[in-house]
This record gives sequence, C-alpha cells and structure tokens, in this order.
Amino acid sequence: MCVGLSARVVKVEDGTALIDASGAQRAVSAGVLDDLEPGDFVMVHAGVAIAKITADEADEADTVMEELL
Repeated sequence: MCVGLSARVVKVEDGTALIDASGAQRAVSAGVLDDLEPGDFVMVHAGVAIAKITADEADEADTVMEELL
C-alpha cells in the first residue's frame, strides 16, 4: 500500500519545496508541479510533491491518518 502525506508548502526554490507536515519540516522535490507557492497544500509521496490539494482535503487526509495510527 502506498500512503501520501499532506503538507503545507513553506518555501519553493529551484525545484525543491520546503514543506511542513504536522510541525515537521523537510525538503521535497517539487519538479512534478509547476505552480507551487508558499501556503499551498500538497500531497507528498516518496519525497515528491505529487499533487496540489485544498486545505479541506489536507484536513481530511490528516484525520484519516490519525484514525489509522
């Protein structure tokens, strides 16, 4: 099973996005997405921001993950 993690974009620079996922920050590849900006929400899988999502979708994903753990 593959699991994506929702996160908020803090900074974007040179194809890399600094993301914040529940307080933990890390750099991920942003090369798949053209138009990322700080404040956007993304789904991250295997160190790559794979899709932009809404804040509501990010909240829903966080809730599901909390229920699973």
